[in-house]
Parts: sequence; structure tokens; C-alpha cells
Amino acid sequence: MNIAGLSLRDLEYAVAVADHRHFGRAAERCGVSQPSLSAQIRKLEDLLGIPLFERTSRRVLPTAQGEAVIRQARTVLEEAQRLIALARGAEGAFAGPLTLGAIQTLGPYLFPHVLSPIRRNFPEVQLSLAEGRTEGLLADLRDGRVDAVFLSLPAEDEGLAAEPLFFEPFLLAYPAGHPLEALPGVALADLDPGDLVLLEEGHCLRDQALSLCGRQGRGTRHATGLETLRHMVAAGAGYTLMPLLAVANQTDMGGLIAYRPFDRDPPGRTVGLVWRASDPRGAGFRAMAALIRGHAPPGTLETAASGAGEPIIA
Repeated sequence: MNIAGLSLRDLEYAVAVADHRHFGRAAERCGVSQPSLSAQIRKLEDLLGIPLFERTSRRVLPTAQGEAVIRQARTVLEEAQRLIALARGAEGAFAGPLTLGAIQTLGPYLFPHVLSPIRRNFPEVQLSLAEGRTEGLLADLRDGRVDAVFLSLPAEDEGLAAEPLFFEPFLLAYPAGHPLEALPGVALADLDPGDLVLLEEGHCLRDQALSLCGRQGRGTRHATGLETLRHMVAAGAGYTLMPLLAVANQTDMGGLIAYRPFDRDPPGRTVGLVWRASDPRGAGFRAMAALIRGHAPPGTLETAASGAGEPIIA
């Protein structure tokens, strides 16, 4: 095989098809027509001598050999980015397409605070956003489907770099008229674990609430998302811990729900930015983290940077 026939663009096409499992959506992402992309994929398959994808009228799936090739293609493309970053120097290392992910209990409430400074300070970045749960986002990060994610630290995964951004306190959300309302102050010790309502399994906020309040949260009352959880509390199902950013600018639902901070040592989570340690744009991600720390949402608490300009390796 003549390597001269292998182009980075062809590898980008193959990765896009693997990500989207659809030739049309992959073509849109790559900015080409679907026939052109399909023809280049066929050319790449002919060059490699293997089929990269199973094609049916309903779906597109990588073959076993295709999976291995696509994993290596991601590495090749990442190293090509490193080459460009080295050629441009530090100032030009943070430019081009960038996909930022965030956990579902954070993204809708954090993005309004950070998008404006990010776009203003990194004008050469072509930004897109993603949302999911921690485990899925970390898998997407490892596989190159997202470039960095906002989540609750620590991110215990090999090969990842992380920068803390701020500490987000939790507030107590409870139905109006609940006995907790009569207390002059509230602490975790005042809470009955049996009255705790939770997100369903897979959300890190669920695990944090159980860790803080005890392992006896209600087993049959789980919400699929934070807004449903809020409505469950308003309906009188029990109390929950609500991240500060999710409370800002929210109504009391006609007087059905109330919020109050904890008196001392408030529970909460450290929000951080996480990326692949091998990504050549590490300096750019650290600069973005510093920018966000300088524009931390009101009510959050300051956290120290990882120190000495080096990321934390989780």
C-alpha cells in the first residue's frame, strides 16, 4: 500500500461516520456533500483493503476491523493537531473546532455564565456543545468525540488532565410548609434520609446526595433529570439537595417549593474542566480554566488552580 494515497481528510471522514453512524450527518459535520464523503470512504476502504463499515438501509456500524482502524485514526488526527500546535506556538494552539461537554445537572446552568467570556477570549475557536452523564462523557472524551468536559471532580480516569474551577454549594430544596421550615438553621444532621428524593442511577449528583445524607434514600422515587426532581419536591414527595446554579433565577412554583442554604460547612461539589492529557491544546484548556475561574458564577466559592501551570492527572 502506498501511504501517499492516505490523507488526513479521509481519516476525518471515517471518524465522523463512526461518531454519527450516519453518512448524511457525517457529511454535514465535515462540510461536504454526502456523495463526496461516501466516495472518499469507499476510496479509503479500497486503499486499506478492508470494509470499515456495515451499511444497511437503517444503520451504519463500524466493522470489527473498522473499529481498530478508527481508533488509530483518532490518534493520528490528534497527533496532527499536535504538529499544528507546535508549528503555531502557544498563541495559536487553541483554535479551530472545539466540542465542550457538561454533565446534565451542570451544563444548562453553567453555560450561560461561561459562553460569553469563552467566545470573547477565544475568537478562533469554533464551539459546539454536548451534554450527558459523567460516565458517557468520559467515554466520549477518551474516544475523541468531545474535547473537554465540565463535571464534578475528581475525574478518576487514567490519562486525563483536570483543572478545578469553583466550589458549588448545594442548597436544601423542600416543599413549602415542610417541618424543616421551622428550624432556625439547617444542617445535614437535621435531615431524615428516608425523606430524600433522588435522581436515577447514573447521575453523580445522586451519589453525592446519598453520600452526604445517608444510604437510605427512597428507593422508588427517582427523577430522570434535575427539573423533574424539582417538580417532585414541589409536589410534596420529599426534599433534595439542589446545586446552587440550578436554583438561580428559578421561581418557587407558585409557593410550592422553598430553598435554603446550610448553616455551616455547606455541602457541595468542586466543578472542574477535564481533557485528555495527551491533547496538544493543554495550554489552551488551562487558559480557559483560568478564564472561567475569573468569571465564576455568583455564590460559588473560589478554588485554587492545580499549581505550577501543570494539570492534575486524574
